[in-house]
Amino acid sequence: MIDVIDLTKKYGNLTVLDGITETIREGERIVVIGPSGSGKSTFLRCLNCMEDPTSGSIMFEGADLTDMKVDINYHRQRMGMVFQQFNLFNNKTVLQNITLAPLHVGLKKIKGKEARAKFRAEVEANAHRLLQRIGLDDWADKYPSTLSGGQKQRVAIIRALAMNPKVILFDEPTSALDPEMVGEVLDLIKQLADEGMTMVIVTHEMGFAREVGTRVFFMDQGHIMEQGTPEEVFDHPQAPRLKEFLSKVI
Repeated sequence: MIDVIDLTKKYGNLTVLDGITETIREGERIVVIGPSGSGKSTFLRCLNCMEDPTSGSIMFEGADLTDMKVDINYHRQRMGMVFQQFNLFNNKTVLQNITLAPLHVGLKKIKGKEARAKFRAEVEANAHRLLQRIGLDDWADKYPSTLSGGQKQRVAIIRALAMNPKVILFDEPTSALDPEMVGEVLDLIKQLADEGMTMVIVTHEMGFAREVGTRVFFMDQGHIMEQGTPEEVFDHPQAPRLKEFLSKVI
């Protein structure tokens, strides 16, 4: 689904990603771990060109997202993003947060008052179904400021789902949450994993990484230093730097 080819990202003289080449296949759940400053979040944000790579290519379903001629927004519709700080629109209700993108994209293609009204009703009905899934349909008309951190992040996840993406990118989805709220967010991500959603997840939750990931990338100094199944990475690490990292976090 995604081919990363010689991906490099520099900020001035600082090289954050150094020639990464990887393939992410449909249905895979890639978990990216590593110390702070290793390039994990930059790698994730480069996948949908929220950060423009300095060089290299990101091939998504056959299109090079780094090509200026490519309609990047079209491809972003199929690549959901869940942020560390939720990034909900505080001046819009929960329902409006979920329906904003599908309405913005879909209504451009529909002509006629009745057809547009029907489409709007379908989008809102789907949003209510998603809210029911996470037990928050009663909160549809409330604003994000009234939600707990865990509720905000679950809304952010189903907001991404509302666009029917091919892949969802998670940038440390639990790091801004109180410890007691982490479980409810991880449970929702596990449900998506069980349903076969392709995911790339940057996380500090090692137990979650072991449970959900089909492959684990260990990043350090802008490189994927080691990768493998959760069993290979956590139980039989090879790289000395990975061994050192695991000894400190597990």
